[in-house]
Amino acid sequence: GCTVKYSGYLGNWNKLFCSNGNSKYPRLMKLGKDITLWGLEIGLLSMTKGEAALFVLTPEYAYGQRGCPPSIPPNTTVLFKVEVLDFIDSEECDTFFELTCEQRDRLPLEKVLKVAATEREFGNYFFYKQRFKIAKDRYKRALSILGRSSSSKAEQSQINASKLLLFLNLSLTYLKLERADRALKYGELALEMDQGNAKALFRCGQACLYMREYSKSRDFLARAQCIQPFNRDINNELKKLA
Repeated sequence: GCTVKYSGYLGNWNKLFCSNGNSKYPRLMKLGKDITLWGLEIGLLSMTKGEAALFVLTPEYAYGQRGCPPSIPPNTTVLFKVEVLDFIDSEECDTFFELTCEQRDRLPLEKVLKVAATEREFGNYFFYKQRFKIAKDRYKRALSILGRSSSSKAEQSQINASKLLLFLNLSLTYLKLERADRALKYGELALEMDQGNAKALFRCGQACLYMREYSKSRDFLARAQCIQPFNRDINNELKKLA
């Protein structure tokens, strides 16, 4: 998927027929699904994040013989000015979710972890765009990928490391969604894997403070402070309980 700022023109750059230039947060679009012009798809595949380009698309690479009335006349060459703001390669994820459960279980762990990491990257993308519900769903989707049983302690350790990151992501996302009970749940799941994780203790402390469970909040935050005594965020939360 990619986030693209684009403007489409007819003629010699003198007639604008489509643009998302006024959008503060252009949405993430998938090539071949949201972006269907063959020429534009080919062009975008050659680009990298942060790159800008101008494309001249002849009819066979754009709207064809029929055009797209009333905006695009038949047999029209169109011009596109595009800038790739973000790019996440989702091809492996798409392929993974097309497999049966048996086929997924036979995949090497390395590939499974890569798919989960990409889903988490999607979650991070939506989180930083403040699309918290979508971010939450992507993080949960990543967790579902990691549900397989491992054949060794080394494999389980790798799976747990990926799960820990997702539990922390979900705890923070639920705080943003003002669902402190769920934030606490995922913070505690993170602590089951790493009882000395300062970030997990901090999230649990925040969640309890939100729910007015002040004693529990103070306990979590004090434990976090022992691990990171100079962490400003932890110390500021503790001041609220003074």
